[in-house]
Amino acid sequence: QVKLVESGGGLVRAGGSLRLSCAASGRSFSYNVMGWFRQAPGKERVFVAAINWDSSRMDYADSVQGRFTISRDNAKNTVYLQMNSLKFEDTAVYYCAAALRGMGRRYNQYDYWGQGTQVTVSS
Repeated sequence: QVKLVESGGGLVRAGGSLRLSCAASGRSFSYNVMGWFRQAPGKERVFVAAINWDSSRMDYADSVQGRFTISRDNAKNTVYLQMNSLKFEDTAVYYCAAALRGMGRRYNQYDYWGQGTQVTVSS
C-alpha cells in the first residue's frame, strides 16, 4: 500500500505560481512512477505530468509544457509540481498518483491516489 497526501494548493492570480507537494508513505516510494492529474468541475480527470523513479524521464501534457515542472526527492518520499505562469484554465483539483509499472498518461495505469488539493486561478 502507498498513501499519498497532497498539499500546497490555494488561490492565486493569473500569472502567478504555486508549488504542490505530495508526500508518500508505505511501500518503497523510490520504485514508483509518480504522476499528477487534475480534474476541473464537470470534467474528467486528465494527465498533467509524470516522472520516473530516478528522475531521468519526465512527461508533460501539452497544456502545461514549459510552465509546469515535476520533480521528486526520493530521500524525502516526496514529489513536487512547480506551476508557473498559471492560467484561469489551470483551475482544478490536483491529484498525486503512484504507478507500480511504467510511465503513462492513462488514469487506469496508476495504482494509488491522493485525496486531491484545490488550485484556483483568478483571472
